[in-house]
Amino acid sequence: MTAPHRRHDISDRVWELLEPLLPGAPGKKGWPAKDNRMSLNAVFWNLCTGARRRDLPPDLGDWKNIHRRFCRWRGREVWRDLLDAVIDDKGFECNCSSD
Repeated sequence: MTAPHRRHDISDRVWELLEPLLPGAPGKKGWPAKDNRMSLNAVFWNLCTGARRRDLPPDLGDWKNIHRRFCRWRGREVWRDLLDAVIDDKGFECNCSSD
């Protein structure tokens, strides 16, 4: 992916920062995950738009699978680790503004 296709999609630079922290990343326990980036983008889409999970655009995955992954990551404290990684990153920008 060279450029985000929605304003809230994570950039390549942020993806490089977050990818190693996700379950299924090389060197981590668990099944290899081929769509972690899509899952992150789907969660951000949901948070930024305020839309219902069931209204997730099809190219961002099945809403039920995204919700299951969100809950699994919550239980494993993956979200905390991701936030810790970007909170002090001066280049990180949240793209959830309403403009």
